[in-house]
Amino acid sequence: MAARRRALIGVTGPDKGGLAAWWFTKLAVYRAGGKAIRITPCRPCPPERLQGLIIGGGADVDPTLYGGQETSSLEELQSPERTLGRRLLSLVLFPLIYLLRRALSTMANRPGGDTDRDELESALLRAALQRGLPVLGICRGAQLLNVTCGGSLYQDLSAFYVETPQVHSVWPHKPIVLQPDSRLSRILSCTACRVNSLHSQAIRELAPDLRMVAWEPTGVVQAVEHQVLPFAIGVQWHPEYLPQRQDQQNLFRALVAEATRLTPP
Repeated sequence: MAARRRALIGVTGPDKGGLAAWWFTKLAVYRAGGKAIRITPCRPCPPERLQGLIIGGGADVDPTLYGGQETSSLEELQSPERTLGRRLLSLVLFPLIYLLRRALSTMANRPGGDTDRDELESALLRAALQRGLPVLGICRGAQLLNVTCGGSLYQDLSAFYVETPQVHSVWPHKPIVLQPDSRLSRILSCTACRVNSLHSQAIRELAPDLRMVAWEPTGVVQAVEHQVLPFAIGVQWHPEYLPQRQDQQNLFRALVAEATRLTPP
């Protein structure tokens, strides 16, 4: 009996830069049993070819797509400790990831935005959601998922970090809490954990079809998921930069498993 074809997962990114995120995401998708294809404004892909979609991180979403920003603060929450083995593996992996990002992602997060990428990803997202394809939004991707579904973003998060320093690191230093009854909580098999943080914007008003399923101590939204579709999740952190963490790899496994159901034999 012939082996089933790997589900084709589109992974979006910028034309210049973003190579570190692409290679780590491609590896995560492959480990999960899928096949990743890179999509950029200069290298588009018809959405009909895809069985799943990952919207990657990068430049800020164009504010003209949503408008408005404001800030607030919330109570402190807690998260569990990491194991010794995970700490030791992290000591090996994270310096390498940091250097790769510096070497390969010099143009990925330019502050001026990327209008061509906004247009490409918005169209891909709408097509994927309409077809019911599994979607994972990473950092900028989570923000764009919210905007595409009718929500808005904070452009400046400084008021959230008056008493608590803002974490900006590829290391998983930021504690978050997850909604226990969420799909994301079941995928990660936890209700609290630590994640990395590389974002400068975040979700403000939730889109009508989305719900918040993870947050940080300051109240900043850390993950959302669609309330109707079987798999449309946005996370504010970068799971592709946590290859040693089984909980984070489970995000890609769940995406590919859902995509595999849509893959022709």
